[in-house]
Amino acid sequence: MVLNNVSQFGTVVLGVNCIIQDNVIIGSSEDGLVTIGDNALIRSGSIIYSNVKIGDGLKTGHGVLIRENSEIGDNVLIGTNSVLDGNCKIGNNVSVQTDAYITAHTTIEDDVFIGPRVVTTNDKHMFYGAKLIGPTIRRGARIGANATLLPGVVIGEGAVVGSGAVVTKDVPAQATVVGNPARILKRDT
Repeated sequence: MVLNNVSQFGTVVLGVNCIIQDNVIIGSSEDGLVTIGDNALIRSGSIIYSNVKIGDGLKTGHGVLIRENSEIGDNVLIGTNSVLDGNCKIGNNVSVQTDAYITAHTTIEDDVFIGPRVVTTNDKHMFYGAKLIGPTIRRGARIGANATLLPGVVIGEGAVVGSGAVVTKDVPAQATVVGNPARILKRDT
């Protein structure tokens, strides 16, 4: 375990063989808990809030932000400058590429790929105090670069969202969608 110039608040439980680079902040309150599994690599400038549970094999880019009450599975990559904005559930073998914004209350199941600069949203009415509901991305789905997912949409198992698409409604399993608003290009059976 390597801990250099790391700020730590509350209780932090680290697994074995973790590498935590310089200028990382783990925990945000004295009474919070952060659990990080084995073989993590958390690169410099990253911040992990309290009440976060992370499985084995996490790898982050630089400047990653993981907000409170999030749960992350095993073998997850979170790219440079990406944000998980709290109350997120991320499955196993998920790849979140550089500059992605995963809004609060988003669920990402196992084996999902999130391309660079993907944006998820959770506020249908765009005002403070509204009920927030993030998207759900089912197992094996792939989201292309710069796609935007609107609040509450469900991306079906094995679906593909093309780069730059704006997803305004649910995407069926095994479908490929493109465009703004996203429309079905093809369905695999």
